[in-house]
Amino acid sequence: QLAAWLGLVPRQHSSGGKQVLLGISKRGDTYLRTLLIHGARAVLQSAKHKQDAVSSWANQLMARRNNNIASVALANKNARTVWALLAKEREYCAPIISA
Repeated sequence: QLAAWLGLVPRQHSSGGKQVLLGISKRGDTYLRTLLIHGARAVLQSAKHKQDAVSSWANQLMARRNNNIASVALANKNARTVWALLAKEREYCAPIISA
């Protein structure tokens, strides 16, 4: 729900049993959302040259979607990760990719 509060999830419009996903909702803290998206853009730029788990996920996403959608998706993922770390009072431990 943090990602929805930050406006990092698509707006939904439903009518007559049909659901339409629109652009991001832009609710919540504009400054925090901007920081998350700019950070995600920086990660996406450097992901092309890395082989870690986040870079692998980001490269697959950029192959399917345009850069703006990929940056919002990564910002959404980062927001959920930050929330989980803060809620459980843990430190971040990067996932390991097996070769």
